[in-house]
Amino acid sequence: MTTHAPQAAQAVTLPGSLDEAVAALAAMPWAVPVAGGTDLMAAVNSGQLRPAALVGLGKISEIRGWQYQDGHALLGAGLTHARMGRPDFAALIPALAAAARAAGPPQIRNAGTLGGNIATAAPTGDALPVLAALEATLIIAGTGGARREIPVSHLLAGMEMLRPGELIGFVRVPLLHAPQVFLKATGRTGPGRALASVALVLDPARRGVRCAVGAIAPMPLRPLDAEAWVGGLIDWDGERTLVPEALQAFGEYVAAACIPDPAPEVDGTTPPLPPAVLHLRRTVAALARRALGRALS
Repeated sequence: MTTHAPQAAQAVTLPGSLDEAVAALAAMPWAVPVAGGTDLMAAVNSGQLRPAALVGLGKISEIRGWQYQDGHALLGAGLTHARMGRPDFAALIPALAAAARAAGPPQIRNAGTLGGNIATAAPTGDALPVLAALEATLIIAGTGGARREIPVSHLLAGMEMLRPGELIGFVRVPLLHAPQVFLKATGRTGPGRALASVALVLDPARRGVRCAVGAIAPMPLRPLDAEAWVGGLIDWDGERTLVPEALQAFGEYVAAACIPDPAPEVDGTTPPLPPAVLHLRRTVAALARRALGRALS
């Protein structure tokens, strides 16, 4: 994508509030909002993006923290991965803190933001499966002080998009007060881009399990049938334990739902999965099995 507006070339605006930022974007439709800039600078350096103007979000203090709101946490879109990885935040939303700590090396975690992770919507974004599993909601800021809410899954799936001049202001996340787990597999040791990731949360109030698989598709995948099946096996009033066979079956159920077998051929035979895809399915199964085991332990 290339943006070009000669009359505003190289313009940089640094608004002090969310409404000022929205107004700046409305006045300069060609401008690109920037917070941490981790994805933006990668696009610029690779020649994929040449922004004619920038609206910097770094001075907007209202989106750099969080607050409690009716059983939810209202997270500012400007929260950095480093801030979300700290112990006080981990006590609030453990899976999101774990995803933030796994987001990359320190320089990425110190700069990258929650809102940037969502807006970029890269398949490997570590926060995305967690937000999908938590069924988080986005609060979108528009011109004239307007606010509207959409499920984060709708934005990631392209069902609802940001309109011209709009910004992600906050993310509303339910506080479940129950175990949450985020796991990911990378191609190397240490922080790196996920080959596959799994976020799993327990929801005792609804007696359910929520699971989202990231990195293997353009958006996080929710294996709803697998969630319902394993939720019915758990003794929510007891010890909440499952036998190893049930954990194994859950992992395979999730993997098969997210990476299904190929369609049958004309003669009725089903071709085998390519080795790389089969390995990815096994990786997803292992992550889902381990995530549920840790959540129930």
